[in-house]
Amino acid sequence: MPRFYCPAPLQTGLALSLPPGAARHVQVLRMQPGDVITLFNGEGGEFDATVTRMGRSDVEVEVGVHHPIEREASRALHLLAGITANERMDWLVEKATELGVASITPLMAERSVLKLKGERADKKLAHWQGVAVAAAEQCGRNRVPVIHAAVTLSDWLKKAPLGQRWVLSLSEGTQPLSQMPTDGPVTVLSGPEGGLSPAEEASALAGGFAPVTLGARVLRAETAPLAVLAVCA
Repeated sequence: MPRFYCPAPLQTGLALSLPPGAARHVQVLRMQPGDVITLFNGEGGEFDATVTRMGRSDVEVEVGVHHPIEREASRALHLLAGITANERMDWLVEKATELGVASITPLMAERSVLKLKGERADKKLAHWQGVAVAAAEQCGRNRVPVIHAAVTLSDWLKKAPLGQRWVLSLSEGTQPLSQMPTDGPVTVLSGPEGGLSPAEEASALAGGFAPVTLGARVLRAETAPLAVLAVCA
């Protein structure tokens, strides 16, 4: 059954028009009045909904039964990821969403190829949030991870949330991922192509990040954080 994110109050018996993106998708699928879809608004569970009218540019539905289904990870995993080049960042957001990440904060690292500010940063943030929505629709999640505004590491550390902090590192003195605590929320810091600079890694360690290794092989910037999510989610 097709699934659509509908960021609006939902309740059984409610008649509403789908958001433009979802409406276009329903039209592309050539659905007809009487067809049933699934809606979720990120507040928990999902709803059956029946298409009642197909307009030229809008689609109306009637919300049906609520199903209190959750498909979230067993722990809250927050990703502080160095911004990678274009499609690689899209891929990271998509796969992290599928693997259950709770939130993603793009990190403007010293070695990030893509530099963001102003209107361009706003457009990228909206684009990545859209990628997360599409991934949640596809994989069955009923909660969409938040894509936070891009920050530098120093700015993030000034208002960092509570919880465990791990930094993926190739330096000496790291701990294997298998030896890290297995419960509670955790923020995972990973660098862009080329990794974090020595100064950034030093700041992370001073800010309470524990250095973690994924083994002897060097993983790509968009692969390493996904490996952590796959193991810990």
